[in-house]
Amino acid sequence: MISRSSHWRSPLRGPWLTSVLGLVLLVGMTVLFLTGLASYAAYNPDLPGNDLTPGRGLLGWYLFAWPTRPVWLYRLNQGVHVTLGIVLVPVLLAKLWSVIPKLFIWPPARSVAQALERASLFLLVGSAIFEFATGIINIQYWYAFPGSFYSLHLYGAWVFIAAFTVHVAFRIPLMVRALRSRSLRTELRTGTAGTRPEPPDEHGLVATDPAPPTMSRRGALGLVGAGSLTLLVVTVGQSLGGPLRRTALLAPRGQVLGDGPNDFQINKTAASAGVTAARTGADWRLELRGDGEPLVLSRAELLALPQHDAELPIACVEGWSTDAQSWSGVRLIDLAGLVGLPGAASVLVESVERGGAFAAATLRRNQILDPLSLLALRVNGVDLSLDHGFPARVIVPANPGVHNTKWVAAMTFAPR
Repeated sequence: MISRSSHWRSPLRGPWLTSVLGLVLLVGMTVLFLTGLASYAAYNPDLPGNDLTPGRGLLGWYLFAWPTRPVWLYRLNQGVHVTLGIVLVPVLLAKLWSVIPKLFIWPPARSVAQALERASLFLLVGSAIFEFATGIINIQYWYAFPGSFYSLHLYGAWVFIAAFTVHVAFRIPLMVRALRSRSLRTELRTGTAGTRPEPPDEHGLVATDPAPPTMSRRGALGLVGAGSLTLLVVTVGQSLGGPLRRTALLAPRGQVLGDGPNDFQINKTAASAGVTAARTGADWRLELRGDGEPLVLSRAELLALPQHDAELPIACVEGWSTDAQSWSGVRLIDLAGLVGLPGAASVLVESVERGGAFAAATLRRNQILDPLSLLALRVNGVDLSLDHGFPARVIVPANPGVHNTKWVAAMTFAPR
């Protein structure tokens, strides 16, 4: 097999550098895939009305009842998923740069095994770029998708992991040999003047006519590492909170909004959801449905019920989260008891909002029973603001933010 182009002359390219970058991606991509699967499970897509990816079929084989403890579980999962995905962007770009000569190998395959490997490489590169691109677009709230982000991202993830698995199976022996061929410590001590091309390889990565080095492998790895570190600094604060929140320059929901009791991050404002004060004012009522006739309660009647407190953050799929807020309201299990279903299997929570993708959500039994699961009426000692869900919103530990339904209008409890 020969290269169809002599343009790729960098003396840095070779199996060793590619394998170092590949090892980082092997670990990082595996974590991304697993946290992505966990994120999908957190939406309880097997419950009625929650599945945004109809037709997932066998892709949902692993689904399980998402737990409510620890209360920071979803915050941690999405923080790792989104932050790691952003941090790996320079590594992915460097890896693609390191293997680009392979795109010009001719003929592209000389055996069935090679053809399978090349096909998996095509799917791997395409699906990786697709997953990173759609993920970054989503966390920037630019919904430029031909369909639902959740469906596209889920299907893309499974295409990626299938191609990734085939590629690793073919390449892991080569990667191990390449990593053993050179010492990382030695390379990190070698400057530009001492940089030499790797020995010629059968896979076409090493330039046949290498140019003089303008950077060492140490410099290349340092450049990639510096890029990843920079992205970490300007992103991670949206998940960790505290002083680092001010450094989250690339996070639309990562910034400090103020020091008032309702001045914490909001995913969707009331105005953007079409919710007005007129629809949530004095005439607002909560309808509870269960075993028997519906029960209709005003906000004053809800406030007259036993009130409970919960210290919980809000965490969203885009990776941002709030610090823990002090919520107070009525426990979901108590509301279930009011309609004769204290052991309800699920509850459908419907919002005053109309037409939004998450205007309704179904919660599982374990979420209803958790003593920290509330229909919140107040936060940090004051009434909820309209943007935070006044007159009432759901707050459930370890629950995706969009399933903590705001502006609640009705709750339908289902028997076991």
